[in-house]
Amino acid sequence: MTIKVSKEEMAPFLDEVFPQVRGMFGIDRLDEELLVMRLFADDRHLRPGGTVSGPAMFGLADVSAYVATMARIGREALAVTTNCSIDFMRKPVSGADVLAECRVLKLGKALSVCDVLLFSEGTPEPVARANLTYSLPPKR
Repeated sequence: MTIKVSKEEMAPFLDEVFPQVRGMFGIDRLDEELLVMRLFADDRHLRPGGTVSGPAMFGLADVSAYVATMARIGREALAVTTNCSIDFMRKPVSGADVLAECRVLKLGKALSVCDVLLFSEGTPEPVARANLTYSLPPKR
């Protein structure tokens, strides 16, 4: 799938359409094969016990599927999540960023289906796995 919005163009686009998450995420890799996105984990993302919270990991999975989809369809801010299933498998490592590896499994006219694996930076085992489906805005 061809990339229409580059890694360098994506950050300003996210700042424009989602200013409320400015500075929370970074893009490590964006190409036809894979998106690697990072949650800059800090105190606001922690739950009791000092681990990254489920809502913070869900947010990373959701934003990464959005970014991977936007990279392929272009700047269409009105794409929306229609389904998400997430399995939390391990406790994230305390004090480490969380990385999302997102693959677009299918990109159709109306839907984008993505698979996301979440990892604590520096560890090989995933801490969570998510499937997300995005509804794409109709062509104008």
